[in-house]
Amino acid sequence: MKSNIGGTERIIRILLGAGLLAIGLLAGLATLWSYIAIGAGLVLLATALLNFCPIWALAGVNTCKK
Repeated sequence: MKSNIGGTERIIRILLGAGLLAIGLLAGLATLWSYIAIGAGLVLLATALLNFCPIWALAGVNTCKK
């Protein structure tokens, strides 16, 4: 896996992922919406921590500076 996520995008993904996790766990949403928020948050955090997004790879997008 080659890195395809740049520094700014990584920070944005971490912030959005943490926010979605917090909303899913603390906001008192209906169960389905909580699971969706938690799942999306975990995906964003995982891609940020791995510096790799499989969707970006399929689309040929690379925001990582060489």
